[in-house]
Amino acid sequence: MDGSSDPGTGVPGSRSDARAHVLVRVWLPDRPGALGLVASRVGAVDGDIVGIDVLERGETVAVDEFAVELDNVDLLELMVREIEEVDGVSVEEVRVVGTFPDPRLDALESAADLCGVGSVPELHDGLVAQTCREFLAGWSALLDGSRAVVARDGAAPPPDEMLRALAAGTAASPLVADGITGPDDLAVATLDGHDATLLVGRDGHPFRRRERAQLRAVARIADRTWTLLDR
Repeated sequence: MDGSSDPGTGVPGSRSDARAHVLVRVWLPDRPGALGLVASRVGAVDGDIVGIDVLERGETVAVDEFAVELDNVDLLELMVREIEEVDGVSVEEVRVVGTFPDPRLDALESAADLCGVGSVPELHDGLVAQTCREFLAGWSALLDGSRAVVARDGAAPPPDEMLRALAAGTAASPLVADGITGPDDLAVATLDGHDATLLVGRDGHPFRRRERAQLRAVARIADRTWTLLDR
């Protein structure tokens, strides 16, 4: 995304624009009424919430992502200040996007595309390209059982040596290898049937539990398709 960011909130630099599409990631206390108070603050700057995605939920806090339409992108900083007036609420980041993603539809389309490939190399290339696009990632790479990089996508993926080190490092932790947790800037999924590892990286935009679970589901589909193509 173009523009500078405020280090505290991730708010992009202001610029005049018509009808901004904004994704606002918010930490809020998991208590009755908190969501309504946030929605009220967004409405106070004439923002229109058109979608809410629950990315993570703990015992006392939840991480939600709001899809908000604003009349003008210059209202971003004011909206963030309004939201953070709610007790216990903080804004993790704000992103201006061209169109709002639809996680459920995106996942179905990814599955359909992966099931429709005609060869294993096409599957490999399609898997990294789709995960990079679907997760708004900076890069994605697939390594086989010998830790050879068989496919990659993105503007500047790490070199092979670093990818192999990341794959080896994640394999040492069962929770990370299973894609349940991991570094904020890295999501991992294994293709168990082929001892392959899918790595997806993005800076400044932490992966949350729902996204990690979605990546594992995509990897299972790719793994099964790979088996069918081998036959």
